[in-house]
Amino acid sequence: MESGGLEWLLVPMQQLVSWGAAGAMVFGGVVPYIPQYRDIRRTQNAEGFSTYVCLVLLVANILRILFWFGRHFESPLLWQSIIMIITMLLMLKLCTEVRVSNELNVKRRSFAAADSKDEEIKAPPKRSYLDFDLNYFWHWSKFTDYVQCVLTFTGVTGYITYLWLDSSLFVETLGFLAVFTEAMLGVPQLYRNYQNKSTEGMSIKMVLMWSSGDTFKTVYFILNQAPFQFSICGLLQVFVDIAILLQVYLYSHYPQKPVSHTAHPASTKAL
Repeated sequence: MESGGLEWLLVPMQQLVSWGAAGAMVFGGVVPYIPQYRDIRRTQNAEGFSTYVCLVLLVANILRILFWFGRHFESPLLWQSIIMIITMLLMLKLCTEVRVSNELNVKRRSFAAADSKDEEIKAPPKRSYLDFDLNYFWHWSKFTDYVQCVLTFTGVTGYITYLWLDSSLFVETLGFLAVFTEAMLGVPQLYRNYQNKSTEGMSIKMVLMWSSGDTFKTVYFILNQAPFQFSICGLLQVFVDIAILLQVYLYSHYPQKPVSHTAHPASTKAL
């Protein structure tokens, strides 16, 4: 009798924990970007945030959604990708608006051909095609250019996935590329820190939140027997986070260059 009563209590508790873990999986990844979004909007300064983080997460989550069509995994992981794509687009929109409003250079860069009636874009007449100058890739002057690039990438990869959906090798490779791309999320920040020999302008709180989120995510993958690509690349992502934390320790205790005193408040969020 006592055992039956205990089981009656444990079942809903387990269900509640399962729902909580799924909710944390869906929304936990975007939490670190909420204070960063608010800081950029408040200070009108986006220098401390790399939009290449948005690029990495957009590519990773688009590929993950395409992977779902070839191999259905848990719904929370699918919804996590959808929520993250929306979040990164919002971050891109804000950063682009802030950067353009602060730019003194009137020359504009675009992904798509410039409209001659658009007075804001001062592109030379001879540049009537897509701006594929790698020096200015992902550094355009309008949010719509980023949207066009994302839609183009989604369309091309979606069509290729449709053609090869019956190939298990392609599907598994697609899944690996999706999670491996996300696992490389911290590499641009890691490289920037190495180049600057400093972690000034980077939020330690955000790195810790990011690391704890990646650790939780990896444990979730393992416990819920997600596709093996998720678990392997989740561990790789945790190792990258640890490397960034080691940089924070080394450069703060053994500075490699004089500390600048002109940092803006918004630059305290660098990831």
